Amino acid sequence: MENVVEEIKKRIDIVDFIGSFILLKKTGRNFKALCPFHQEKTPSFIVSPERQIWHCFGACNDGGDIIKFLMKWENLTFFEALRELAKKAGVQIKKIDFEDRSWEKKKRFLAMNQLAADFFQFALLKTDYGKKALDYLSQRKIKAPTIKTFNLGYAPMSWNSLYSFLKKKKYEEEQMLENGLLVRSESGGFYDRFRGRLIFPICDPRGNIIAFSGRTLIENDKEAKYINSPETPLYHKRETLFGFHLAKDAIKKANNVYIVEGEFDMISPYQAGFYNFVAIKGSALTKEQLMILKRYTERITLTLDADVSGLEAIKRGIEEAEKFDFDINVVVLDFAKDPDEAVKTNFKKFKDLIKTPIGVYDFLINFTLKKYPEKTVYNKKKISEELIPYLSGIKNNIVQSHYIKKLSSLLEVTEQSIQNLIKRNLLNKKRRLEFIPLKKSHDKQSHMILVERYLLSFIFQNNSPFTISDLVFSIILPEDFTLISLKKLAKKFLEFKENNKEFSLEKFINFLPEELRPVFDEIYLFASMDIDLGKENIRKIAYEIKKNSLKQQIKKIISLEDQKENKEKLRFLGKLLKEVEKKLISL
Repeated sequence: MENVVEEIKKRIDIVDFIGSFILLKKTGRNFKALCPFHQEKTPSFIVSPERQIWHCFGACNDGGDIIKFLMKWENLTFFEALRELAKKAGVQIKKIDFEDRSWEKKKRFLAMNQLAADFFQFALLKTDYGKKALDYLSQRKIKAPTIKTFNLGYAPMSWNSLYSFLKKKKYEEEQMLENGLLVRSESGGFYDRFRGRLIFPICDPRGNIIAFSGRTLIENDKEAKYINSPETPLYHKRETLFGFHLAKDAIKKANNVYIVEGEFDMISPYQAGFYNFVAIKGSALTKEQLMILKRYTERITLTLDADVSGLEAIKRGIEEAEKFDFDINVVVLDFAKDPDEAVKTNFKKFKDLIKTPIGVYDFLINFTLKKYPEKTVYNKKKISEELIPYLSGIKNNIVQSHYIKKLSSLLEVTEQSIQNLIKRNLLNKKRRLEFIPLKKSHDKQSHMILVERYLLSFIFQNNSPFTISDLVFSIILPEDFTLISLKKLAKKFLEFKENNKEFSLEKFINFLPEELRPVFDEIYLFASMDIDLGKENIRKIAYEIKKNSLKQQIKKIISLEDQKENKEKLRFLGKLLKEVEKKLISL
């Protein structure tokens, strides 16, 4: 297996591969980017072409090779990512000599879901039980090819039809339960979760069925309109967008995604030829969903239901989407209750409207002005109270300034008065946050560890590591580093230098013991080599490390009960500390 992995890495360059997903910028020996796995403004994601590795020094604090990147990007198991990359590289996987339990479980659950989807579709298309659901789809103008594309089905009105079917396929009750297909009764038995409902399979970005949604065919208040799979090892509601597997290429091509609220609101436009639509489950647009969309587009267009819940969904979506710096727009369907009805009621008008969305803040201003039409001073106050929190959240100064000007004109007040309200809103928000106890993230010692890691990284990445290390290690010793792993790495580097005339990255990696290699990989990517420190700054950093080391040694001796034997050592260390402090002042 190790040979397969190494062969893949030889054939697929990590910079080219990751660069096909995100924008990488060369900085010295390495490449830098905004991390695609968390929200950030300053790039902390580093890729090394020499080591064929990546690491995020931001919130993720994660890293690895090309396989780990694909696992994280697509939410794959190790074997899934390995298999895909092997195919891309033209490498054959002849023998599997390891057990990937997470893949085995995922594969079994995916196969179970596919069988369930086949069962539901057979019930819809080939049995008398499904005729009612088929007639319902016909009434909603859903065509046969669309039924196939979305793998729609029907769950018979039975307590155990799917259960019995899957049992014959050698699946255990506990597996079906964990996968969300069964419910455990109060007596300890099991029954089908979906009964007498139209079934919508929910897929991951690769088209694998991970969950189901069931819609009732009987409109009444006694039962929920929709029942969805619970959270399972495969399905996480916050990370899922209905129809995304079919829409992702069109989203990337158009650099825009239309976000709707329900399955039919995605299916009807898709059937009509609008392929960059996705549906959220429920009415909340989550951070995780936006993070996925950010990989494909800079623009989102909210096309939600024309009712109170739709408006609330738009308002909630703004706050999260602003954090990701999306260009946010809204399609206002003033002639239909939702996109599904709009497509069928007046296709031409629907087509024209989605081509001419309005900015989300224009939409909010227009909506609020209609809510308080009379131009009284009290209505102006209400309008400002509703809109200021949204204008305060705009990250881009140009965009914010535009809407401050627009609102001041509409309310017939000065721009300064709007700006004052925004400042007050932000101040109140800050005060509220101050009540939340925040743990101090970095004490002085943590800061020194960052400095030490940076210095070692700077040495390793330098064009002449041996030359620059002569300067550094004329001031400090390996023992002066705070962490044991850094002490060991520095010692190994000096040992290697002693026995080699020139620095070779590959030779040094092979020289390191196995347990130090991951430490080296992280350290190697840590420094930003687009910054030239210069000899004076290098000396200053080295003296800071020496100063910290001496202080820690003195502190340790002072804490001992019997200091008589250590008086001479304490005096010696104190003298050294004074010399180091003088050197620092002179630099």
